[in-house]
Amino acid sequence: MTETTHLQTTPPGDGAKQHSPEYRVAVDSLRGLRQDLIHDAFAYRPLPPRRTDGWLVRRLPGRLREYAAWLPHAVITAGALLTLAIATADFGGPALLLGLFCAVPVLLTMVRPVGAFWASMVSTPLLAMFGSQWGEWPWTPGSFACHLIVLTVVAVRTRPRTAGWMWVLTALYALVADAGIGPTNTYGTNSAPMLILSALILLCVTVRHIRRDAEQEVTAQQTVTAHERSRRTLLEERTTIARELHDVVAHHMSVVAIQAEAAPYRVENPPPELEKAFATIRENAVAALTELRRVLGVVRAEDYEVPDAPQPTLADLDGLLANVREAGLTAEKVVTGAVRELPQGVELSAYRIVQEALSNTLRHAPGATARVEIGYVLGGLGLRIVNGPPPNTSLIKPSPGAGHGITGMRERVSMLNGEMTAGGTDDGGYEVAVYLPVALPDEGDA
Repeated sequence: MTETTHLQTTPPGDGAKQHSPEYRVAVDSLRGLRQDLIHDAFAYRPLPPRRTDGWLVRRLPGRLREYAAWLPHAVITAGALLTLAIATADFGGPALLLGLFCAVPVLLTMVRPVGAFWASMVSTPLLAMFGSQWGEWPWTPGSFACHLIVLTVVAVRTRPRTAGWMWVLTALYALVADAGIGPTNTYGTNSAPMLILSALILLCVTVRHIRRDAEQEVTAQQTVTAHERSRRTLLEERTTIARELHDVVAHHMSVVAIQAEAAPYRVENPPPELEKAFATIRENAVAALTELRRVLGVVRAEDYEVPDAPQPTLADLDGLLANVREAGLTAEKVVTGAVRELPQGVELSAYRIVQEALSNTLRHAPGATARVEIGYVLGGLGLRIVNGPPPNTSLIKPSPGAGHGITGMRERVSMLNGEMTAGGTDDGGYEVAVYLPVALPDEGDA
């Protein structure tokens, strides 16, 4: 007879004590108190000089601008002198020594902010023990001003949670001090004014912190958005260029395939080697065209339609200038050098650059005059599109575009290893200058 023994095990964690949500909140709060006001309470954190690039400080003369960087330090020092004066006027006897108990915590906020709060909390009951000629409890006039200034400066230099903990500890001290441990010769407690004023001050500082953090976050998001918009613009322009070049290359490859197929029929009794060579050319052209369509076809948008007419060239500029003249732009064309046929990619890019430059003139300088200069130089093509300032009598207002024009022109120039400059002119107009290198026939054969 077999005896079976059953062992009962307890899953890990089931025997652990489960704490209530209130307990966890309390533990987290105490952990936050320790982190904000106890851990490294007297850490050295000097107050940095103020930035001098603000809209108001920038208008100051050079010497005053340098002094403005130390304005926070001067304000804190003035606050320390104020508390010293109040405490000295309040106490008799060793008034100067007691006044230092009020001034030192204020000055300490410039180097050890959290430590300054504890120094203020310690000096408050010490000063209260010496009494006050005004009979105020638990804050004497000097310590009252000292603690308010310390709370304000420390709250500005730390985060909102620290400000909350400082107010809680201040309220706790007020409750303990008002619980019957104070002297009997007082005229009443000033805990309520302290708690109300400190709450209002800390609330304003907290709102300032939250607003500043929100502005920084918005600025960061705007920077990221602008960067993403720039990248998207760049990709869109590259996609447009790829579409157009796809059409150009596909056209040439189709011509090669057709001519290779028709070439043997133009010669009587062609040798078999020639027919085989043309057949091979045609097969390679068709294969290349198929592969080109497969690879570059992915850049086409779903709504993109292949143009029925061939891509435009510099020979079509007259029609473009006629269109912009009808739109109200006074434009002229000047051609220098020996006009010659250029590679179709260069012709297309040059046409698009002129088109975009004239479109920018219509948008940003309606009613202005424009001049298109085309220079056929040795080893390349030069373009210069310049417009004057818009006339003051123009009834058409400028309409800023999406900012894609200059980006698209630079992408086309970069694709052809060219150079481009764009910027304003001395008379208030705008100029676009482009140089597109074109290999000479000898260089291409080599």
